[in-house]
Amino acid sequence: MKRLVINLDRSPSRLAHMTAEFARIGIGFERVAAIDSKEHPELVLQPQHAIHAIRPLSGSEIACLHSHRACWTIIAEDDAPYGAVFEDDMVFSGKAGMLLDDTDWVPADADVVKLETFFSTTVIQRRRASAGHGFSMVRLRKGHPGAGGYLLSRRTARDFLEATAQVSIAVDDLIFNPIMSAGKTIYQLVPALCAQDQFVGGKLPSLLDQERDAARTASGLMARQRKPMAVRISREAGRTARWIADFCRFRQRIVVPLDPIEATD
Repeated sequence: MKRLVINLDRSPSRLAHMTAEFARIGIGFERVAAIDSKEHPELVLQPQHAIHAIRPLSGSEIACLHSHRACWTIIAEDDAPYGAVFEDDMVFSGKAGMLLDDTDWVPADADVVKLETFFSTTVIQRRRASAGHGFSMVRLRKGHPGAGGYLLSRRTARDFLEATAQVSIAVDDLIFNPIMSAGKTIYQLVPALCAQDQFVGGKLPSLLDQERDAARTASGLMARQRKPMAVRISREAGRTARWIADFCRFRQRIVVPLDPIEATD
């Protein structure tokens, strides 16, 4: 299985970080040169998916998509059934090398396996299957942000390339939004194998956050307005109804934890 790391030419410090991370867990990787929005200002002119009508994707977000597409092309053309994609600000569990060395633990029906956690609440199926070394595989039933670390099947890589051939969409929306990924079998690894450094180390801030937040501010999405009482009551009632529905369908809400960074065995 190829382990691909997306890295901008102008970010050698991040490549050094990932080189040290992979050395720490005892396996190798291949660098994939990221598409740089500064060199491709025309990216913002590309058609975007309708879900981005209110707040269009920034040039950096579209460049991020094309960087992942470069990885999907490699996976689609490889002989291995799966490939792993990582952004260059990830921090690994001390046991990551044990799982990333092969794919014997991946369920046969898996199209995508999310390896990271964004430390936000999501919904998973309660039924778990062992992945070994203290990890479990669970079906992901709700959106879980982030595309910093995931496994992708060869067939799904081809499908995602086709889906984004004519239109741009945020990478994590395409992969981990249940509406966008309908028909795909998405698993979450619990605990997670990796997380962005901004959550656990703080040395590598997200390169997308500043531009994304500026765009949201300009569109008014960052402005917080107090909702009318009727709206708040309706929203709370809906939240309760969804919780009951999830419980009846043997699902649970969870903030996916990160496996310890230091090896424990």
